[in-house]
Amino acid sequence: MTSETATARGPERTHPLRRHRKLAWTAGVFVALALIVAFLVAIWDWNWFRGPLASVMAGRMHRPVTISGDLSVHPFSWQPSATVAGVHVGNPKWAGPGNLADIDRIAAQIRLVPLFTGHLDMRLLEFDRPNLRLYRDADGRMSWDFSDGKKPDEPLRLPPIRKFVIDDGHLNLRDDDRKLTFTGTVDAKERLGAANRGFQMTGDGTLNAQPFHLAVTGGPLLNIDRSRPYPFDADIRAGQTYVTARGAVPRPFDLGQFYMDTTARGPDLSMLYGITGVPLPNTPPYSLHGRLSRSGHIYRIDGLAGRVGSSDLEGWLTVEGRPGTRPLLKADLRSRALVFPDLGALFGGAAKTGAVANPVQKVVARRMSAEQRIFPRATLNFDRIRKLDADVSYKADRISKGPIDITAGSTRVKLTAGLLRAEPLTLDLPQGRIGGWVQLNGRGKDAVTDLDLKLSNARLEHMVTVTFQGRQPIAGPIVGRIKLHGVGDSVHDAIGDANGQAVVVAPGGEIRQSLAELAGVDVIKGLGLLFAKDQSTTPVRCAVASFDVKGGVASADHIVIDTGPVRIDGSGVINLDQETLGFKLQGHPKKFQLVRLVAPITISGPILHPKPNVEKGPAIGQGVAGLALGAVLSPLAAILPFVDAGLAKDANCAGLVTETKQQGAPVKSSQVAAR
Repeated sequence: MTSETATARGPERTHPLRRHRKLAWTAGVFVALALIVAFLVAIWDWNWFRGPLASVMAGRMHRPVTISGDLSVHPFSWQPSATVAGVHVGNPKWAGPGNLADIDRIAAQIRLVPLFTGHLDMRLLEFDRPNLRLYRDADGRMSWDFSDGKKPDEPLRLPPIRKFVIDDGHLNLRDDDRKLTFTGTVDAKERLGAANRGFQMTGDGTLNAQPFHLAVTGGPLLNIDRSRPYPFDADIRAGQTYVTARGAVPRPFDLGQFYMDTTARGPDLSMLYGITGVPLPNTPPYSLHGRLSRSGHIYRIDGLAGRVGSSDLEGWLTVEGRPGTRPLLKADLRSRALVFPDLGALFGGAAKTGAVANPVQKVVARRMSAEQRIFPRATLNFDRIRKLDADVSYKADRISKGPIDITAGSTRVKLTAGLLRAEPLTLDLPQGRIGGWVQLNGRGKDAVTDLDLKLSNARLEHMVTVTFQGRQPIAGPIVGRIKLHGVGDSVHDAIGDANGQAVVVAPGGEIRQSLAELAGVDVIKGLGLLFAKDQSTTPVRCAVASFDVKGGVASADHIVIDTGPVRIDGSGVINLDQETLGFKLQGHPKKFQLVRLVAPITISGPILHPKPNVEKGPAIGQGVAGLALGAVLSPLAAILPFVDAGLAKDANCAGLVTETKQQGAPVKSSQVAAR
């Protein structure tokens, strides 16, 4: 072997030795590092991280956060855990001094492997003696809303938790917006009491100055399966309002999804605002049930059924309530049998009072009954109306006990930023209908009401409900229209201030001949026919009454009713604010009468109970004449502001009908030509 070859192979023989030496040094470094890490872990104080951890929490919650207790971490495990004691979360600045939450200890444990796939699986989440103080102000700001107004607050969705424990929790809530206070306890353990319960939240407070009680219970929060629904029960009592529910969370700890079968009863649906946050209308006492479910920001009630007052109600509704926006209520509702007085409470009227009526309702009902008002004086709550948008369809298959013979009705109500409009609004009569729209604008300082209603193809005998000697005294077609514009925060104020027009047209028909003669006033013939109970009729060629409404006073300078033997002229005033009326009618016979007593007939008094009279004359015949005519015209006078008129041959009926047609009354020329 040459020296050159030996020189070339020398380094190859020494290379393994160098490599082993490097490995030894590397192993030594790792051992040293392991010893250093073990030493550091043995002497490490995790409390050094309390400040940074509190800062991170404060940044995410937009609240001051402090940690006054120990921080302990056990990282070297397939299921690492951590414990922190003395956690304090402060209120936002607008909520004033004090803490939102004080928690004695929080313990958490997770599985490490699912983290590598992007999933968080919590084996344990435990709170010792948490004390929460929640506050919502009158503007709707919530101290527990951690979005800080920068993004919508999403429903609470916790990761899967195998063991969830809350020991000796306390909850205090003050809600100025809903006039609600609550103080209660919260516990979640393996078993609570003798029943198989694992979760329980109970407490008491006040809602609208009435006692409030809440109890929510659920199964044990141990070994929760994400694929199995978690069941719970709820019982709420607020004064005389009772709500019970039995439901489940389909995917445990995802509170953005749940369903429950719910029953509710109470004196007034509007009182549920403090519980639901949804501004519902005033109603009579109710008893309802349905299936309430939540999917994200949408709440839905399917299978809604029950009674409101004496009326049945069924259908469905949804409420979409995204933070930072007005809730949107959509509904399709139906009543198979609506009792008309049940609608009065919607507009501030006296609701029917049953066994569940509260003392305030009973007082209001007695006062309204004593006053016998048509238009309620109660102020409508426009602050709540402005907080909700709505699109509601409603249909009543049958209506009873209406002011006139209404058989059915339907409407679609849209509410947007305080502007409420019911259109189309339809009320069916035995023949004909009332149709149009009503609008209430609550966007400004003063509420504004507008309405435009038409009476089409109707019959007088269905509008005038009084009978005379067993029969209705007047019959025939009638059409009309009313347009009003009023300002006020109650129905009474809006109607009592209204301006507009109203027209009534009866282009034909018939009237009891005895009443027509008395209105003449042909007392001898009229009384003879009357006492003989003569049922013969005479044609009504035409009748017209046109009202000009200013400041809540409807004035008619020319009222004309033309019959076969008599033409009746008159004028009148209806005071919508005082709910009174005053009319004067004078008959003019069309043929010579041997005995004629010229005496105007007056009708005056409250709209609901007007009294007829005959001016200047004590004659019994005149008194009977006034009484007989009043029996016919009193009901008609009560509805004159809601219709239009046409007139008789001698009063140029065709011309009057043409005039009223130009004002919007749905009168057909053929109706006049046929006469």
